[in-house]
Amino acid sequence: MSDALCLPPTGLVSVTFRKLGTDEIIALTRLSGLQSIEWGGDVHVPPGDLRKAREVGAMTRGEGLEVAAYGSYYKLGMSGEEALPFESVLETAVALGAPVIRVWAGSEGSEKAGRERDKVLRDARRVAELAAAAGVRVGLEFHAGTLNDTPEAARLLWKELDHPALCSLWQPLVSLSESENDEALEAVLPRLSHVHVFHWLPNYERRPLAEGSIQWSRWLKTILNHRKETPLLLEFVAGDDPANLPAEAAALRSNLATVGF
Repeated sequence: MSDALCLPPTGLVSVTFRKLGTDEIIALTRLSGLQSIEWGGDVHVPPGDLRKAREVGAMTRGEGLEVAAYGSYYKLGMSGEEALPFESVLETAVALGAPVIRVWAGSEGSEKAGRERDKVLRDARRVAELAAAAGVRVGLEFHAGTLNDTPEAARLLWKELDHPALCSLWQPLVSLSESENDEALEAVLPRLSHVHVFHWLPNYERRPLAEGSIQWSRWLKTILNHRKETPLLLEFVAGDDPANLPAEAAALRSNLATVGF
């Protein structure tokens, strides 16, 4: 497909560059030929700051970009004075114009969750109802240290959570083997909302995406054969250096060309 409009949507996870301001993030995204941004709630769009959220959403769209998601750090099942209220997160996401809110499926891995598991599931259903009423979806990050952290855990989780407002992110985990990451992707594929794209070594060293082209070409083929509109968002560039983003975007486009996009 030679028409750029036919390409799957690509973008940037803003927390990749926490030290940059929102205007710098937008400019860098456009410079790199990307189309969207997942705005992070820890630095760029803090929960509860609705004025900031509206400003950032308007700036993003005003530069011809889309808001792909709101990357919150809400953890399902948490409670108490230190917990982040989901209602505040949701209100901020709506002000931002984000279609999906990224959350964590609890704060313990699937093998250790125990009785905490029920709290996470109850909260997932609660926030799903709130989000659905606001026209927003809730995306559970596929992440170590949560209930969505292995192929087996993902299959069980999504068997138990059948709310239409709940979906799943996916990213490769260094805690899993390559075949386990393949299996995990298949497990969340029916619920997949968007993907975080990066290449890490097993020691967590951040490396250029081009070095992981064999794996990513295979994963992209699986993802895009399921739904070609799945947002593909770059994260964790080598050295956390903004100067490396254009090359990462070019590597992603090269991988897309390899699988026919």
